[in-house]
Amino acid sequence: MATLEQIIDDFAFLDEWEDRYRYVIELGKALPELPQEKRTAQNKVQGCASQVWLVSHPEDGSADPVLTFEGDSDAHIVRGLVAIVLAVYSGKHASEIARTDAIEIFDRIGLVEHLSSQRANGLRSMVKRIRDEARLKAAA
Repeated sequence: MATLEQIIDDFAFLDEWEDRYRYVIELGKALPELPQEKRTAQNKVQGCASQVWLVSHPEDGSADPVLTFEGDSDAHIVRGLVAIVLAVYSGKHASEIARTDAIEIFDRIGLVEHLSSQRANGLRSMVKRIRDEARLKAAA
C-alpha cells in the first residue's frame, strides 16, 4: 500500500481530476480485501451511502496503543478513499490519531471539493469513527 507521502506527491504530479480519480480507484484496487467474517454490522461505518467497513487492531496494551486498521467498501472510489484514510491513520499511536484530522489532508490535496456531498459525508463519517475509537483507546 502507498504511504501518505507517496499519495500526496502523486496527487501533486497529476494535473487533471479524471487522472486523480483514476489514481484513487487504483489505490482502492491495491487495498487488501476485507475477509467476509469482518464485514459485520459492528464494523460497518454509519453515515456512508456506500457500504464501508473498518476494523481496528491495537498492537499493544499500553495507555497509548499503536492502532492499525483494515477497511473495505463496495464502491470503487470509496474503496480508494478508505485506502487514503488508512494511510493517514494506520500504524500511529491512538493519541496522534485523535489529534489528526484527515479531512485537512484531503482539503490540502484538493480532494474534498471534488467529492459529491454523499461521498464527502461518508469520508467524514470514516474519519470520525477512527478518531473516536482512538480517543477511547487512549483514554482506556
